[in-house]
Order: sequence, then structure tokens, then C-alpha cells
Amino acid sequence: MLVYVIRHGQSESNLTRRWTGWLDVPLTEQGRRDAHAAREYLKNIPFDQVWSSDLSRAMETARIALPDMTFETTPLLREYNVGSLAAQPLSILTQEEMNNAVDNGYALFGGESKEDMYSRVRAVMQMLQEQNMQTVALFAHAGFLRGMLDTVMGMRIPHRQLRCNNCTIAIFDCTDSVWQLHSWINLS
Repeated sequence: MLVYVIRHGQSESNLTRRWTGWLDVPLTEQGRRDAHAAREYLKNIPFDQVWSSDLSRAMETARIALPDMTFETTPLLREYNVGSLAAQPLSILTQEEMNNAVDNGYALFGGESKEDMYSRVRAVMQMLQEQNMQTVALFAHAGFLRGMLDTVMGMRIPHRQLRCNNCTIAIFDCTDSVWQLHSWINLS
């Protein structure tokens, strides 16, 4: 099975450099252009099933990128819950605090721990393994996508080592319950 995980297009919070998490913010015009770029990349792929995070920026990206497909929504594909950081400028944290949050999650701010997030990722991966499908699309967020990458690779990939732009498409292969990274595509 090939699993395409697509990060949403640029959101208002991405543009204004604010923490978002579970805050529901819309795409920008650039975000819609990002989604159209994903549409061009995905247009000839016959997906058996499409899921999206239930946050509007992911759902709008899914509608634009795969306009002829219906999709189901699930909160399992959401971004990290960043707790009280939501809507705050990214600069509210020092570099040390930012590194700690990236390494351990956002429980200190009333959000999710890294283990909570990775449990959601593993639940989605298990659900997919139980399906009999060839090709699946998941419209999600950077935190989910990076969590899936770390889970598949069996190690934490430092954020600085791998760009995860808006509408990055990661393709994972799952054969006989063995997951591998197939491709990592930054469209911009």
C-alpha cells in the first residue's frame, strides 16, 4: 500500500508566524495555490480512500487537491495540540524552549506530549494496515507528517535536517506491515 501524506497549504497562522495547533485557521491565497500545486502532482493517482484532518486548512487543501474525490475526516490527523501557545507568535519561546517543545511535545503548555501525538500517528498507521487498499491519501499537518516519518524511520529526524513546506507530500510504502519512506517531495 502506498500512503500519500499531504501537509496543508499555507494557513493564516503560517503567514503571520503564529502557533496554531488545533486552532482552526483558513488557508491564505498562497495556501490555495499550494493546494493547486498538490493537485497537479496528484491528478493521475487512483486513490482508494482519502482522509483529512477535521481542521479546515487540511479539508480545504483536500477539496482543492482532489476535487473529484470524497473524503472522510478524523481528528487523528490533526496537528499537535500546542495548548496555550495557540495564536501566540512563534517568537514567544526562546530557542531552548522551542527545542524542548520539538523534542518533548507541548504538555508544559497544556497541549499534547510527544508520546500522545505519536500514539495518534501509530493508531492511523494501524488503521491503514487493517484496510485492503493500494493507494491512500491523508491530508494532515507538519507535526503529524513528521511524527509519521519518525515512527517509520525508528528515530527522530531533526527538523533542521528535512524541510517540511506547506503541501509537502510524503509517500510511505507499507508491505506486510513493514513501513518505509518511499519519497519526500517539497512542492515549493
